[in-house]
Amino acid sequence: MSVRVNKGMFAAAAVLAASGVAAGTVSASAADTPRFLAPSELPPHASSDWYAGPVTPGQPDPLPMCVGEALPSTSVHRTYRTDLDTGALQVTVVERDERRAKEFAALLRKKLDGCAEDVMKEYPDITAKQKYYGKVNAEEGAHVYGVHTVASWGASDINMFSVGRDGRTVTLVQWGQMGNFANAQVADFKATTAKAVNKLY
Repeated sequence: MSVRVNKGMFAAAAVLAASGVAAGTVSASAADTPRFLAPSELPPHASSDWYAGPVTPGQPDPLPMCVGEALPSTSVHRTYRTDLDTGALQVTVVERDERRAKEFAALLRKKLDGCAEDVMKEYPDITAKQKYYGKVNAEEGAHVYGVHTVASWGASDINMFSVGRDGRTVTLVQWGQMGNFANAQVADFKATTAKAVNKLY
């Protein structure tokens, strides 16, 4: 697991990544690229619009916590941000066949199952707790998780993750902001997850 720890924002690192434009971008409408979420399909923010970066080949930088090292170089990603403290990320991987896609989705879920424990092992000054929010019925299904982190310097962040699959394509969605489990927009994030999986192809 590789996480860049910023004392102002531990978990929602996608906020920082989304403000830049990566080199070598590709169009979301490219024939071999699954469709990505539109900004309007993310959980609504109370006081800001969502803005999207380009659909970009390769691993996101910084990598998302817990699952980042599992993402292959064949990943395609898109980052999202608001004007305030909320960011999001979608990463999609097209495998060679459905069997490999099932295995990759299972690997991501395993990483998320142990996320809080792994964060605390790697960062002794971070306390983490997690919740499993259940399954979303979309294509071959998706699973939703929440992770709350509190740093010794006072930062408190809530992140939500989902892993979904359609055939040989797997997508990971991450949403994060400062807060705790009470600030997790579970119903909205599940709706976003369903949209992400349903529009893969």
